This record gives sequence, C-alpha cells and structure tokens, in this order.
Amino acid sequence: MTKNRHSTPYRCAIYFSPHPDSPWGQAGSQWLGRCAATGQTLRMPVIEGVGAEVQAACTAEPRRYGWHATLKAPFVLLPGQDIASVLSWLQLLAGEFRAFDLPPLQVGMLGDFLALRPALVSQPLQDVAAACVTRLQHLALPLDESELSRRRRASLTPEQDQLLQQWGYPWVLQHFRFHFSLTGLLDAVTPAVRDALLVAALRQFGSLPACRFDRLSLFVEPEKGADFQLIEQVGLRA
Repeated sequence: MTKNRHSTPYRCAIYFSPHPDSPWGQAGSQWLGRCAATGQTLRMPVIEGVGAEVQAACTAEPRRYGWHATLKAPFVLLPGQDIASVLSWLQLLAGEFRAFDLPPLQVGMLGDFLALRPALVSQPLQDVAAACVTRLQHLALPLDESELSRRRRASLTPEQDQLLQQWGYPWVLQHFRFHFSLTGLLDAVTPAVRDALLVAALRQFGSLPACRFDRLSLFVEPEKGADFQLIEQVGLRA
C-alpha cells in the first residue's frame, strides 16, 4: 500500500478509513465505485429508480476522495516536508490512542448530502480527531487568500472563520462532525431519487457489524484534481 515515502504530493489528508478488505471497507468502496487503496473501479450497487448516470453523478465527489471519514482535512505540505514526515507523526499519534468501536452509524442527510453518522457523540473519537487537527498542523502550509475566500462561501460564523484560519478547516474541534459522505450535494435531484439513494444506503450498510476505529489513514492527492489515494494505514496501539 505504501508508495514513495519521500515524494511530495499536491495535498495530504488524514482520514479514518476501515481496512479495504473489511466489511465496512468493502461496502463503502462498492457504494462509491472505487477502491482508494488499489485505484480499482468497482461495480456499484444497483439502485431501483436511479439510472447509472445519475447514480455516478450523485457519488462523484466522495468517489474522488475515497471511502473515508475526515479527521484532518486535505492540506498542502510545507516546503521541506514529505510523506515520510507525515507518517512519522502519525506513528507518534497512533501510539497514544487505543482502538474502540464507533457508536452505531446511521444513514441520513447532513445538510444537502447523504452521509453515515454516529448515533451518539463519542469522546474517544472527538479526542483522536482533535489530536490529528492540532498536532499535525505544523506540517501544513497556511491557506492562501484564494482558498480562504473559497471556504468562506459557506457563510461561516466568526468562530468557524477563526478555526479556518488557525487549523485550515472550519469543521474541527467543537464543530467537528464525523461522517462518511455517501453522495455529493443532492439539491438538484428529485425527492424520489433522494429517497431511493437513502433506501439503498440503508440496505448497503444497515446490517454490517460494529465499525472498529483502529487506525489512522494517510491519503494523498498526487496532483491537483487527481483522485485521492490511500497510501498507508497506521494502527492505534496504546
């Protein structure tokens, strides 16, 4: 799974992603139609009432990022940093946390997109996410004005804007919302399509066992606009 450790991709991201061969890893990658570990295109589940082209369009955005839940959002590395630098810090963090089961994951709308979210707040999850955000920030290049402007289109509160400037992303720490994205924005689709996607997601994920949070995953965007790749997973071992 590991690529060139001393390469410098366009962006890195720290995600939670189940092992690609686990039930959650397989179900998620199949839903999106791509495995981020291998780059392989996968057959997506057939959704009654939703054509293949519409289904592909609805899932295009999360497919590019790969099956994941964000811990530290994509960031550009500072000059002099590389994949090896990030992995060294991930190893340190992984040694401080122990694995745990996520609360039951529920399918539902999060804003204008479909997502899987924990039914309950999990303090261990909040703690590891906060550590990823704050302890890895020294590796990240601060956002430039164009990126700040793009992020601010989401009508952020003053507190969220401060988080954006400090940590490169507004939905962190007290605003953190752990989720697996199942679609992109659905504001342009019909209610019937939205309902069909919801039913299909319940069928795809509803009977899976508890999801074990036992690893931190390094994803990279090799070049601007390229699909994200899963580079390495580091097991929690406290």
